Amino acid sequence: MTSPVIRVVHSRTKEGCQPAYEALILGMFESMKHFPGFLGSELLPPLASSDDYQVIVKFSSQEHLDQWDGSSQRQMWHARFRPLLAGEPEYHLLTGLEAWFSLPEVPIGKKPPRNKMALITWIGIWPTASFFLYFLAPYIEPLPYLVRTAIVTGLVVLTMTYLLMPRLVHVFKSWLSH
Repeated sequence: MTSPVIRVVHSRTKEGCQPAYEALILGMFESMKHFPGFLGSELLPPLASSDDYQVIVKFSSQEHLDQWDGSSQRQMWHARFRPLLAGEPEYHLLTGLEAWFSLPEVPIGKKPPRNKMALITWIGIWPTASFFLYFLAPYIEPLPYLVRTAIVTGLVVLTMTYLLMPRLVHVFKSWLSH
């Protein structure tokens, strides 16, 4: 199984280059749509003139993102917008809880408060852990404690990542973004 990857790029343009940069980024997004595993993209302009642009791209796996990264199309787009930048862009991959709460249902520019992320995570983990503990206990009881714990937590993580968190984020999307 693979999990989606989200890359956030922070960059600052030279004075007067903002319209050209935005047009090039939107053109790059059009090219990305034709790549395997592409899930979406977003351009967040600076809130103030001294702030960075945020470019968010989502691919279904690291392998698909790597295909885009190694493509001649990406190289061409980057060569075109690099002269417009006032410095090197900063690249960040979102993982774990941040990635769960950066699904398309929750605007990336509006990250939910940590207390809401923690509550939604607990809403998923508590019944999932209870379910596995109840139904697996008779079968794994003879195993050493650490092995039992590894089995249950592994199943909880897989269930949360691939089944529950995308659904919980979708169900609570309006509450998470307010």
